[in-house]
Amino acid sequence: MAWTPLLLQLLTLCSGSWAQSALTQEASVSGTVGQKVTLSCTGNSNNVGSYAVGWYQQISHCAPKTVMLGNSRPSGIPDRFSGSKSGTTASLTISGLQPEDEANYYCSIWDYSLSA
Repeated sequence: MAWTPLLLQLLTLCSGSWAQSALTQEASVSGTVGQKVTLSCTGNSNNVGSYAVGWYQQISHCAPKTVMLGNSRPSGIPDRFSGSKSGTTASLTISGLQPEDEANYYCSIWDYSLSA
């Protein structure tokens, strides 16, 4: 069964310190068209403090889309989106808010070494 090693790797990650890691986001943030808004994602030294943070946009009934990975914007993401991190808090800033930016936004930890 070729999928077994991957499944075990995921279970191992979830049963260690990652299982006790929690990220906190505001319940909601609102703004008007053209305004600058900042979303925050707070963790601790074992997650946000040690790894890159990914930000994901989910528009109603659509799959989540990556808008930031660390300080990098994936291709096709407008430059009004920017990411930053200070200590154990990461931020996603949208400068010049547009109607199409209305969505749910999620943060997560991104360990680049796992994608190699």
